[in-house]
Amino acid sequence: MDLGLRGRVALVTGSSRGLGRAVAEELAREGCALVICSRTAESIEAAAQEISGATGADVLAVAADLTNPPDIERLLRAARDRFGRIDVLVTNTGGPPAGPFESHSPEAWQQAVAQLLESVVNLVRGVLPQMKQRQWGRIVNITSIAVKQPVDGLILSNAVRAAVTGFARTLANEVAPFGVTVNNVMPGYTRTERLVQLAEHNAQASGTSVEDAYMAWERQIPMQRLGEPEELAALVAFLASQRASYITGTSIPVDGGWIRSLV
Repeated sequence: MDLGLRGRVALVTGSSRGLGRAVAEELAREGCALVICSRTAESIEAAAQEISGATGADVLAVAADLTNPPDIERLLRAARDRFGRIDVLVTNTGGPPAGPFESHSPEAWQQAVAQLLESVVNLVRGVLPQMKQRQWGRIVNITSIAVKQPVDGLILSNAVRAAVTGFARTLANEVAPFGVTVNNVMPGYTRTERLVQLAEHNAQASGTSVEDAYMAWERQIPMQRLGEPEELAALVAFLASQRASYITGTSIPVDGGWIRSLV
């Protein structure tokens, strides 16, 4: 299937590893030029070289802390200086710390809001005017199954990612007349570095092993296995494509059937 992405410019955040890296690679294979970012210059530059070498894509790497608005401005300026525009925005940030409500300070809540919500708002604010002007754009936010079915011990993620969902759903209706779509993808338990951290946290809290934590998750999943980053990346690429031009305002799980709700 030709997704109609060849020649498009995509910005994928949090893309040195994990889900963001898999999405960047998938979009590169579909013919996009890429802007990728993470907080560490060495890791994002290495990712850019590897993606470019494997796909032939034109890849710009920028070190940026998405909780810092001036860094976002610098990221967007570098993207426009190199490519002139951003057609596809994929927002992806690491998850906040796990733990119950009383374990999180006011500062932890402020950091979670800056990391998960304000970063998305600031990135969208930077790319949306040109998308509307060109009458074409794709915004895809990587959120979590936690916004549909809260995960115990992840109160920060449950609360703040739900706010991203509300923002995106409202924005989708506002920008639909301009040919801009806004969708969310909800990864389930996927084999990434973040999942390793959660497994270690759960194992320590319960006095069991990391392998026991993985097995507990797999028992909850109808497919009885963890997801792979490439499986989520394929959906993101489709939502970013010309073929998905009539899909907007949705939140789609990639979770092996973990969410039990009807809709």
